[in-house]
Amino acid sequence: MMNKIGGLIELEALLENILKKKSERSFLKHKILYFAYLYENLSVGMIVEKLGIKKTNFALITKELQNEGLLTINQSLMDKRCHVLTLTVEGTNALYKYISSINDFVGSISDETVQSIKKLNEYFNKIV
Repeated sequence: MMNKIGGLIELEALLENILKKKSERSFLKHKILYFAYLYENLSVGMIVEKLGIKKTNFALITKELQNEGLLTINQSLMDKRCHVLTLTVEGTNALYKYISSINDFVGSISDETVQSIKKLNEYFNKIV
């Protein structure tokens, strides 16, 4: 059991270190942009929960992202009590640029590794 948990902890730390090397100061900003892209109809509260950060930190960073013209926060069309994040064109471009820089840094990934990442992602999404 410790090997499984230890492996997950080490994997998380390694991934975070790789991603931070490309944008130390804006790592969390890019995570928020990615989650806004990935979960465009998910409420702000659910995104905060998935990110596992404090609402106050999230609010500060999303305010910066709004001021930079990278995203907007709007009232949900499905539930007027909720708000959703929407990437602007500039936000989408910034996210693609970040992902491209990570891809260049990491290099090519084998199909087997891509499948393993997908399976881990599916598994953890079921838990969270």
